[in-house]
Amino acid sequence: MNPAKFIDHTLLKPVATQADIETLCAQARQYEFCSVCVNPYWVKLAKQQLKGSGVKVCTVIGFPLGANTTAVKVAETQDAIANGADEIDMVINIGALKGNDLNTVLTDIQAVRKACQGHILKVIIETSQLTDDEKVTACKLSAQAGADFVKTSTGFTGGGATVEDVALMRRSIPQHMQVKASGGVRSREDFDAMITAGATRIGASSGVKIIEGK
Repeated sequence: MNPAKFIDHTLLKPVATQADIETLCAQARQYEFCSVCVNPYWVKLAKQQLKGSGVKVCTVIGFPLGANTTAVKVAETQDAIANGADEIDMVINIGALKGNDLNTVLTDIQAVRKACQGHILKVIIETSQLTDDEKVTACKLSAQAGADFVKTSTGFTGGGATVEDVALMRRSIPQHMQVKASGGVRSREDFDAMITAGATRIGASSGVKIIEGK
């Protein structure tokens, strides 16, 4: 198993510069990560930097709060795809979920799914803000909407992936769906624990450190 193939090499900090993104992409080429995950503004640059490498470009939608309107999330997604994004990681409407407005959560995901035009869709449920019952509900709504993955976290709310949440999410989705563990995965030990729990993709800003085992 090449662990790099499981990693979305991630840089979502608001202070990231063009030079930072170019370094991220150079590392992704060198280590052959599955993708780079960048904010929408950097998608076009990342696509250019990674041309011919086999490394995909992933971007985030409705990030990090998930409280944008559905129309805005759809427009963001369409723009990202037009700029070369291969995969879309969207944040659910967390407030709607917690308020039990499940139809809003479902239709929000469905609209982005349609805007993805067949590209991979990962749904960030922000596990640190949810009860276990809400996590299960979010997973089931994501499955109903046709998402490819459920993802633990944005990494922007103070809580990241846990082994327990990854295992719960894996149990709560159909077999054909996958789990992305993101937030706080910083070592090879963390990586191995998440894979063992059922994750098939890892979102990490520490990808190089994980691969080198430092």
